[in-house]
Amino acid sequence: MLKLFFKLYHTHMNVMNFLSRSLSNPGRLTLNRVIPALLFLLFATNIFSQSKKLWIETADNAYEKKDYATAAVFYHKVLDDTSVLRSYVIPYEPQLVNLKMKSLFKVPELKITHRKDSVNTVKETIVTGSTKFDFINYRLAQSYRLNFDYPHAVDQFKVCVDKKVYPDAPYYYGLSLMSLKRYQEALGVFDQYVTANAGTDSLIKSAMKKQNSCFFALDTLTGRKQIRVRMMDSLVFNRGTTSFAPMYYLSNNKIIFTSARRGGVVTDPEKQDSKYYCDLYFSTLDDTIWQRPVNFGRPVNTSLHEGAAVFTPEEIMLFTRWSDNNRSESFIYMARTLEGKFYEAMKLGMNINVPGYKAQQPFVTANGRTLFFSSNRPGGKGGFDIWTAHIDETGTIGEAKNLGAPINTDGDEITPFFHDISNTIYFSSTGLAGLGGLDIFKSSLNVDLDSAFQAPINLNSPINSSKDDAYYIQEKLGTKGFFASDREPCPSGHCYDIYEYLNEPIQFSLEGVVFDGETNDPIPSALVTIRDVHDGDEPFFVITNEKGEYSTPLKPHMEYFLKAQKTKYFGEAASKSTKGLTESTVLNQDFFLRKIPAGDIEIEGVEYDFNKFTLRPKSMEILDKIVAILKINDNLSIELSSHTDARGNDEYNMKLSQGRAQSCVDYMVSKGVPKTHIHATGYGETKPIIPESEIAKMVPKSEEFETAHQKNRRTAFRVVGESNINIINKTQ
Repeated sequence: MLKLFFKLYHTHMNVMNFLSRSLSNPGRLTLNRVIPALLFLLFATNIFSQSKKLWIETADNAYEKKDYATAAVFYHKVLDDTSVLRSYVIPYEPQLVNLKMKSLFKVPELKITHRKDSVNTVKETIVTGSTKFDFINYRLAQSYRLNFDYPHAVDQFKVCVDKKVYPDAPYYYGLSLMSLKRYQEALGVFDQYVTANAGTDSLIKSAMKKQNSCFFALDTLTGRKQIRVRMMDSLVFNRGTTSFAPMYYLSNNKIIFTSARRGGVVTDPEKQDSKYYCDLYFSTLDDTIWQRPVNFGRPVNTSLHEGAAVFTPEEIMLFTRWSDNNRSESFIYMARTLEGKFYEAMKLGMNINVPGYKAQQPFVTANGRTLFFSSNRPGGKGGFDIWTAHIDETGTIGEAKNLGAPINTDGDEITPFFHDISNTIYFSSTGLAGLGGLDIFKSSLNVDLDSAFQAPINLNSPINSSKDDAYYIQEKLGTKGFFASDREPCPSGHCYDIYEYLNEPIQFSLEGVVFDGETNDPIPSALVTIRDVHDGDEPFFVITNEKGEYSTPLKPHMEYFLKAQKTKYFGEAASKSTKGLTESTVLNQDFFLRKIPAGDIEIEGVEYDFNKFTLRPKSMEILDKIVAILKINDNLSIELSSHTDARGNDEYNMKLSQGRAQSCVDYMVSKGVPKTHIHATGYGETKPIIPESEIAKMVPKSEEFETAHQKNRRTAFRVVGESNINIINKTQ
């Protein structure tokens, strides 16, 4: 069937060219010649359309039968033929995969229905504004995934995610990344999917669990990370007599914290010294600099002590308030906001605050449904314990429940922080084995089994010290955070300072091999150019070793354009990015270079207006690919030639071919190809592929006869010059 299809396809193109020539020479056009050609054209076009439909039907049937390998083959054939093997390297040069040009065809209309795979629960609901090709893209991605071909599944799902045509595509993209052990990338994809909240509810819930799995895998598969700890500056955070309880304020770029310093809120300045009264402050990160802290002022801060605050998703502040007049009590208050202004704070009810005891350090989960806090109220294990309470949709807080073992002990457990993505609670304890004083621990919630917390793990040094360490928080993706510690001496003998921690420095590198695209042999001494896409940094260069290998370090948060070149080969381009990567990563990029042929390289599909030099839009698309080749291979000079067959006047054929070749060159120069790198030559009928003497032996007007003339009518290019590829030339 495939052989028949390709034969009909080439015949179809021959008929089209015959009609084009006949129309260009009306004197030779007869009804007897045109009618059979038109009938065959209609027949061939219909067969071609039916073949496309057959591919789609074959793929759909295979998919329904769970023969995903076959489905992938035929879905890929539809897309591959449609896309004409086009691949673009953004934002610089497009990369041409095949030098042999193909014609564009339209895929027949598809009747797309909303479907659900009964076994794999694969949603296929496509959003408004998408095309039939999006459906096939998605089906191809699912076929790869269900056939365990995860590398191809990742690539194909990324296409769907980038086009935003299937709300649940990110979920399956994340699953495929996990299967390749690319847990950090999967974590980011799942996070975006959950945050967008546009997918299927059950898959969103599953994505939350998959995030837990990613964190578990990263924590299990990697060794202990090196952590850098630094005390925050004394101008913003650690000013005054004490600073503690850092907490993210609705984003990673804003921090609430507690501090006792001059300039705080007091009612009687003559009797009260503000540097001994705790108030709530916030600071905003501007680029890399934390700005001057702002006191929340009244009615949040008063002449009492306020501290350890958290904002709910509804932007309601919960915080602790206590008085020096009664050190045995502290209570959690709630302050509502309207357009950035606070109402008078209200004390929570007795379900949270028990008179005569302390309730303090509230924390609310990201979904706003669970409150954690520390209290020494009756019913605990001893000392301070971690308690929790449910918050319903109206904001009503339910009865407090003790978390129990293994979190709580007969010692003190304070400063709870729950990291939603990893389902991990962080807290400080004196009742668990540690380095001394309060140590910070973490415990993961097993949501798949009994929803119980696992045995706490000590975070060890440099987070913990022999003194008190508490108020630990962590950003969403777990790369950095803050905590408070009294490890450094202070005049009063015991005071907290705020510290920031960073995971081990992230390092990126690029490595790969440059191969001969035909023999797969490594190419030594090839030049690999690495360029910042945004031109912020100077380009740099790497030479492959005797095994064709290269490697180089890369900077974080960068997008790179890559190009491999070697004398007597066409170069190849690619792109890599370190943007968004939060773990040390080795990026891989191999190149497969093809040798420059000695003769002409035919450019199929270049068309002109009848009896003119004017390029048609389709021809411009094809020439754009040659432009891409020359931009990647900026060391090459080419001759672009146009040829005619032997029919017609010799002088006219020469003039026509020269004009058409020049039209191609002018267009390519307008697209940025230097004039010095390309020139036009019209050969008329002087360089036929099939000599006229052989054509004369053929039956006139036969298929063989017309095909021979068609081969002689062509546009081609050949490499006529090649400058040396070296770093000196690249830096000029």
